[in-house]
Formats: sequence, structure tokens, C-alpha cells
Amino acid sequence: MTTITAPTVRSPLLLAGALAAPLFTVAVLAQAALRPGYDLTRHPASVLANGSYGWVQVGTFLVVGALTVAGAAGLVTAAGRLPAALLTVQGLGLVVAGIFRMDPVDGFPIGTPPGQPESFSTTAMVHNAAGSVSFLALIVVCFVLARRLRGRFGGRWAAAGVAAGVAFTAGLVWALSGGAAGSLTLFLGVVVAWSWVAATEYRLA
Repeated sequence: MTTITAPTVRSPLLLAGALAAPLFTVAVLAQAALRPGYDLTRHPASVLANGSYGWVQVGTFLVVGALTVAGAAGLVTAAGRLPAALLTVQGLGLVVAGIFRMDPVDGFPIGTPPGQPESFSTTAMVHNAAGSVSFLALIVVCFVLARRLRGRFGGRWAAAGVAAGVAFTAGLVWALSGGAAGSLTLFLGVVVAWSWVAATEYRLA
């Protein structure tokens, strides 16, 4: 009886979690294409929460955060408490990042002075802290899931998870060091790591 019902309860939660990464990716890319003044090579995705259409990015953070937490709940049975706890931290970090917006920076929205502001608001500091914790949780969960699921999904899948975690780490370090197009490398790192986690959740479902 347990063997039959457990996947039935778990699958919708894992599928919800698997939707978070593609939804976030599409939302950011669509806004990057449509919002005047936004440049993905210069502006982090978080700055999209400002301006007339900032509610789109705020809503994106809240929705994908909730989906990630839902996926984490399904992951408890499928892969254990540690990866589930890490995904919960990631999801809650996204929710907090949606509630507390990043300050306008480097000419976006249009009318904002170029470059970085001399100081950040308390709201922006909370946003940055939540984002940092969320990033770290996503990086670590790639390595944890890769190790735990190696026997189930094979060495290649596990190697892809490790590579995804390394790619995100490299993109984050490059962005924090002020490297060229750092916002783009950060976004790509997030997409690669999160997409692997999403694909893993889909397979588990």
C-alpha cells in the first residue's frame, strides 16, 4: 500500500518544483527583451523588480519561490531531508527577495544614474542577503543531489549535477569579482544549476 501511494502524493509536488526554473528563465528573458533600458550583461535580474512593470519580477520571485518550496516537500521522500532542506532555503530566499526589492542601479530603470549607488537601502540589503543565501543553497543542493542519486540515475547524471554546481559557482565568482558581463554569467549559472535540479525533480516524479 505504501509503495503505491507514496509516488502519487509526491509527484505533484516534485512537478511543481520542476516548473520553477523554466518559469524564472522565461520571465527574465522576456523582460530583458521587452523592457527599455534593461541590459542582461549589466543589470542583474533582480533590478527588474523596479519601475512601472516591476510587479512582474516581484510576482516571478514569489511564484517560483513557492514552487521551489513545494518541490522541496516532495523531495523529502524521494531524496532525503538534506536536499529538501536546501531547496526550502532556496525557495524561501526567493520569496524574501520578492518582498524586499533591489535598488535601481546603473541606468535602470531609465532615469537612474549610471554606475552603482554609493549606498544601498535597508530593503536592498535584505534582498541581497536573501539572494546570497538562496544562491548558496542552490549550489550546494547540486552537489548533494548528485552524490545521493548517483546510484539511481548513473554516473553521467551525477557528473552533470557537479558540473552544474561548478558552473554556477564560477558565474557567481566572476560576477562578484566585477568581471565583464558579470550579470549575464550569474544568470547563466543560475539557469544551468536550477535547470539540472528541475530535471532531477522531474525524473524523480
